[in-house]
Amino acid sequence: MSSNVPIAHGDITAPTPQNTPLTHAPIAAGLSRPTVPDISEDNEPAEDETDDPAQIIGAQAAMLGLVQGRLADLVGKSSGYIESLPTDVKKSVEALKGVQVKQNELQNQYKRECLELEKKYLELQKPLYERRNAIISGAAQATAEEIEAGTQASLKDDPSYTPLPSDDGSPAAIPEFWLTALRNHVGLSEIITERDAGALKNLTDIRLSYLPSDSQPGFKISFIFSSNDYFENEILDKTYLYQEEVGYSGDFVYDRAIGTEIKWKEDKDLTKEFEIKKQRNKNTNRTRLVRKARPTDSFFNFFSPPSPPPTEEEEMDEEDLEELEEKLEMDYQIGEDLKEKIIPRAIDYFTGKALEYDVMDEDEDDFDELDDEDDDGQFDDEV
Repeated sequence: MSSNVPIAHGDITAPTPQNTPLTHAPIAAGLSRPTVPDISEDNEPAEDETDDPAQIIGAQAAMLGLVQGRLADLVGKSSGYIESLPTDVKKSVEALKGVQVKQNELQNQYKRECLELEKKYLELQKPLYERRNAIISGAAQATAEEIEAGTQASLKDDPSYTPLPSDDGSPAAIPEFWLTALRNHVGLSEIITERDAGALKNLTDIRLSYLPSDSQPGFKISFIFSSNDYFENEILDKTYLYQEEVGYSGDFVYDRAIGTEIKWKEDKDLTKEFEIKKQRNKNTNRTRLVRKARPTDSFFNFFSPPSPPPTEEEEMDEEDLEELEEKLEMDYQIGEDLKEKIIPRAIDYFTGKALEYDVMDEDEDDFDELDDEDDDGQFDDEV
């Protein structure tokens, strides 16, 4: 499964001959692509002007903005092109849509079978996850074979690594294993507060399970806690549901997420901050102290996921909708990263090894592709 799962949005139609206004369609104007007036020798700008990188970049940005604005205006509008086709040609177009329906059905079947394959291999991995938990908790001692295999992996990553002594030891739990692993994830590190850390020190395991095959497709992340001073729950679940049909890209589309209601102990709700305010009675002039709660940032807001955007019938402010979609995207991405990265490779997040790859992925996303050579035909130096 891809680590970037699309989110359900309203249908957005790309500009095509059938949805582009006839008066603006390139085909109607006899053009196959945007053009600009030719520059004759007489009108050619001075050399120092054309070679100015700032002017060139500015002109390119202005042109890009113009094109994007024009395309945005064209989306969803009909040019009358399809309507003007002969009936027999229209029937061929309808037939192609019918063929596409069958392709979509096969793609949906393929993704369902991929999901079943994931379930199969999760079952095969369960004994390894149980063994991992036993070592983390100190319930079992690591074997010489396990230590040797880990040593070889460390030497492969770092040839200068010094192996540990081979004498027998006693079982030793790894303190704050999951808190450390979560904090070493780029996204989660931003939402785990110092207050959260006190509760997350009691996190003993994180487990993945899939929903039954006869139900709506999806998966569940279970956070297992030891007895603590913050809440009564021993397990906090976060369930992610996919839509029944795959999306236009051929991947599952998130439908919604459901979190466990946390049973906070008195005055221990980490998702709220409490403040004492003084109030004065207008009639008696007597004062009293009132305790008020207000929402605050916390990792545990993860278990109260945002609701999906309203339907077309319900109106929502554009800025509020954009903010909601950003929250949903972050929530879905964290769920996917827990499933695909953190749970399978928990030791790499604990040691920080996974950070090398997460940062590498971020760096690649931050840059657009450019030509291999600059204007002088030379490669740019690395900074």
